[in-house]
Amino acid sequence: MKYPNTINNLIESYKKLPGIGEKTAERMALATLELDEEIIELFSESLKNVKKNITKCKKCNNLSEGDLCEVCKLTNRDEFTICVVEEPKNVVIFEKVGCYKGLYHVLGGLISPMEGINPEDINISNLIERIKIDKIKEIIIAVKPSIEGETTALYITKILEGIDVKVTRIAHGIPIGVDMEYIDALTLELALEDRTNLS
Repeated sequence: MKYPNTINNLIESYKKLPGIGEKTAERMALATLELDEEIIELFSESLKNVKKNITKCKKCNNLSEGDLCEVCKLTNRDEFTICVVEEPKNVVIFEKVGCYKGLYHVLGGLISPMEGINPEDINISNLIERIKIDKIKEIIIAVKPSIEGETTALYITKILEGIDVKVTRIAHGIPIGVDMEYIDALTLELALEDRTNLS
C-alpha cells in the first residue's frame, strides 16, 4: 500500500535534507501530521523566511539577515584579528565556546583540485582585501586538518608572504579528518590557545 501523494511528496522533500534516508523521512512526514496547526504554520513560515531573509555578510561572508552579521555588528571585538573558517557553522561553534573575541572570515569551502575547487572559487580575494584595508595584524586559520584544509592553509600563507600580517593556525590537537562541528568545547579552546606560527 502506498501513502497518499501529499504524504509521498513530503517524504521526498525530507529526503532532500542531508543524512535523511527513506525510513527517517517517512517517520518525519508521519510525525508532521500530528503537529498542531500553529506549529505547522511556524514551520512553513520559517522555511520561506530562511530563503527570503538570509544572505551573506558583506564583510565576512557569514550568514546574516542584513548587510552585516551579528558578529560584525558588535563594537567590542578585536578588530585586528581574523579567524578564517570554512563555513558559517564554524563561526557558531567558536561563538558557543566563547573563547575567541576577534572577527571572522568565512571562506565558503576549501581548495580541492580533485573536486574542481580552486582558490578563486572560495572567498580568499575578499580576505586579502580586508587584511590590507583594515590593517589586520593576525590571521588565525581554523579549518579542518585534512588534505583540503592543509592545501588551503598553505595557499593563504603563501599569498600573504609579502603582507605585514602574522599567520597562525589552531593547534593539531584536533583529530585528523574530523569535521569542526564534532569537536568538543575544551578541545577547541585548547587548540585555539595553542595555535602555531605559519609566517
